[in-house]
Amino acid sequence: MARHKLDAIDRQILASLQADGRMTNVELASRVKITAPPCLRRVRALEQAGYIRGYHAELDAKSLGYGVTAFAFVGLSSQAEADLRAFEDQVRAWPQVRSCFMLSGEVDFVLRCVARDLSELQGFITEKLTAAKNVASVKTALAIRQSKDEPGIPLDTAT
Repeated sequence: MARHKLDAIDRQILASLQADGRMTNVELASRVKITAPPCLRRVRALEQAGYIRGYHAELDAKSLGYGVTAFAFVGLSSQAEADLRAFEDQVRAWPQVRSCFMLSGEVDFVLRCVARDLSELQGFITEKLTAAKNVASVKTALAIRQSKDEPGIPLDTAT
């Protein structure tokens, strides 16, 4: 993944696709004020350079029956690299875990988990997460409401 220096048009392309990944190349080209062929070449170059990792549909969890979101703060017995990687591999296999971050400080990982209801969440926490190898402690916090969920990253398109 050879990185290249982003110019203003590249940043506009990234911002536009981040906001609406379904737009056509013609619409994207119009938004960034270039013609379609060079726009497509730029998008392909941004993909190949690793700036664009993929495209996906954003689904509504509640509409699909996932009414519970919780955060699990996990402490491990061992922080040896092999043990950290083994835990991360295990987490990738659990569909309830939607994101996982390794942290510095008192807690080793924070997991964002979804479930259909509290009973399903409790089953996941007690039967899988706390029972996992090397897990020493788990503290959970239920999300009451979501005030912001901004996908992607902030992009400065003014320069």
